[in-house]
Amino acid sequence: MADIAAVILLTIVLVILIIPGILMFLGFLVDRSQKRHAVLRNYPLIGRVRYFLESIGPELRQYLFTDDDTGKPFSRKDYLNVVMPAKYKKRLEGFGSKRDFDQPGYYIKNTMFPRLTEELSIDHEPKVDTRVYHIDKENLFSRKEHREKQQVSPYLLGQKHEIVIGPKTKNPFHVRGLIGMSGMSFGALGERAITALSIGLGRAGGTWMNTGEGGLSSYHLKGDVDLVMQIGPGLYGVRTPKGDMSWEELKKKAAIDQIKAFELKLAQGAKTRGGHLEAEKVTEEIARDRGIVPFQSNDSPNRFHQFSDVHGLLDFVEQIRDVTEKPVGIKIVVGQESDVQQLAEAIKETGKKPDFISVDGGEGGTGATFQELTDSVGLPIKSAIPILHQALLQAGIRDQVRIIASGKLFTPDRIAFALALGADLVQVSRAFMITTGCIMAQVCHTNHCPVGVATTDPKLQRGLDIEEKSYRVTNYVISIREGLFNITAAAGLESPTQLREKHVAYKDLYDVVYENHLMTNK
Repeated sequence: MADIAAVILLTIVLVILIIPGILMFLGFLVDRSQKRHAVLRNYPLIGRVRYFLESIGPELRQYLFTDDDTGKPFSRKDYLNVVMPAKYKKRLEGFGSKRDFDQPGYYIKNTMFPRLTEELSIDHEPKVDTRVYHIDKENLFSRKEHREKQQVSPYLLGQKHEIVIGPKTKNPFHVRGLIGMSGMSFGALGERAITALSIGLGRAGGTWMNTGEGGLSSYHLKGDVDLVMQIGPGLYGVRTPKGDMSWEELKKKAAIDQIKAFELKLAQGAKTRGGHLEAEKVTEEIARDRGIVPFQSNDSPNRFHQFSDVHGLLDFVEQIRDVTEKPVGIKIVVGQESDVQQLAEAIKETGKKPDFISVDGGEGGTGATFQELTDSVGLPIKSAIPILHQALLQAGIRDQVRIIASGKLFTPDRIAFALALGADLVQVSRAFMITTGCIMAQVCHTNHCPVGVATTDPKLQRGLDIEEKSYRVTNYVISIREGLFNITAAAGLESPTQLREKHVAYKDLYDVVYENHLMTNK
């Protein structure tokens, strides 16, 4: 028995020491002889370690080395500002702000005598049945928590402050909450994510869901939520087999009661061009919904073939409104101010107009685009809103067109700034992705989303529980609406719809320069 044990032990030692040694030696020979990587050719073993550390660098930075405020495109603090309201319905912070108050930035001007809660124009009915987590015990390596039922106020706008889009259309769109979901297509997101979003938003009430340029899918209809159907240059969902506009398909979509409005997408903040979908994401179902060929990479055109100037655009808007009898808007990215001014003047001259304009900032997100577009084309949202707002004011038509803003407006204070600068409503996209489980892996375009959000892969989608995530969607949107009313009260207003430019202060670089001057001349 002792001899057998010795043989087994010797075998184990040989396996542990010799086999890895042989593999390392073979790897050394292969790396030495290859011609593609200079590092591996000169330093075979160390080079392998270098490439391994480089590949896991993003994860190391995100979890170990990046501080709360510096991560991009969303910092750790940004991420928690979505997760905490969504999971725990909490926005409380202790000890003080981590914001650097010496830096330039926007601030809400509070009043000496704020509004009492009962003085705010809030509709607390109907109550919303949701599920919220509570932490029982939290240690270094473990957390014990439980989920419990909770009935909460929806924090809707009071009746007299509701927003009406397209009041002169046959079917106006009445909005009781100022925050909706920006366009995210089925295809860019999987069916489980779209379903969870639809159910969660429908449960919260007073909000809307933009379908994205991929058009309407059955998953958008799973919840009792108002829908804005987006039509991009590819005309997905309302196109003929040859890619032309199908007015019959448009009529069919308009007959669906949940669709409250239509939006023509001219551009998107992160990509001032048509959308892109990798072949792996174009399943037979997605291809059928869009009217394209399955399992082929798909790009929609840079712009609509149907028009090439503002007058053609306005004619097309009128055609769609006549056919659908519902409000019709456009989605733009502000670049050249002259373009926005020409649009406003054309509306004034012709009397033809979109019922709303969705303006997307250059900081907006996307499933896939090119670096040069996402980094440098299109103005940020805080610059874009005032340009559009002032152009409509100067043309005397501001009261005829609603402005919906989007571009990293995911917290109550950011939303308040957008409203004060001229927006009527706000749309959010990536924050809603986070509520459904997104961990910002930034592989949306690959179909390999590890948490099943931005993928059509059934195996990866299995990790996304629809019921669980739908409640987080509900909690997030209601919590953000509640926070917006907190800001409203502090500003001495009755409703967030009353926020104006006069309620915002901008602390500029002059403050820092002056402070340095005082320190130098003490």
